[in-house]
Amino acid sequence: MAISNYTELKTAVANWLDRDDLTDRIPEFIALAEARFNRVLRLRSMETKETASTVAAQRNLALPASYIQMRNFQVNTSPLTTLSYVTPEIYDRVWGGSTQGTPKFYTILANEVSFGPIPATIMEVEMLFYKKFDNLASATTSGYPDSINWLLTNAPDIYLYGTMLEAEPFIMNDERVPLWAQALQQGIADLQEQDNKDRHSGSALRVMNTSGYV
Repeated sequence: MAISNYTELKTAVANWLDRDDLTDRIPEFIALAEARFNRVLRLRSMETKETASTVAAQRNLALPASYIQMRNFQVNTSPLTTLSYVTPEIYDRVWGGSTQGTPKFYTILANEVSFGPIPATIMEVEMLFYKKFDNLASATTSGYPDSINWLLTNAPDIYLYGTMLEAEPFIMNDERVPLWAQALQQGIADLQEQDNKDRHSGSALRVMNTSGYV
């Protein structure tokens, strides 16, 4: 059968497990697999871009919902000001005071970014970051009768392998764990390699320094 939405995935998992008494547990296995996917995958489809406005004389700005990891962070000045990451220790040492201006550095503390220098005025900042995939249990997609996300649509095998890997220890079928672990590892490696190739296709990579290409 096809695995194109949340309901079909749950049915497929029950079929592969050959069990009809795990209806209430299968959503838990899927949620555990999704947590694993968000930890290990870094795909272009997980990237999203958001803009926000700083508050004058305020150093902190909340991170976006479902944030995982920063790809690029900039202040939309003219020309653009790219922000460089520093550790919290370096940030406190250099920017822990009240110096204000156009931010050039940032650090991450809890669920906020802290700017250095502190923004002197209202400025637009732009984040390109990795975002968690929507969980199928809560995802809603206009025009579709059931929950889907990019990963299920493009890699249903990874969803199946990951869910089976979480399910087998629960039913004490430990001898099957290495099989699903290997299948999941290979599927993730293939998907990540495909994404890397797609990202850099068309021309050879070139090294750039501050004055141009070399």
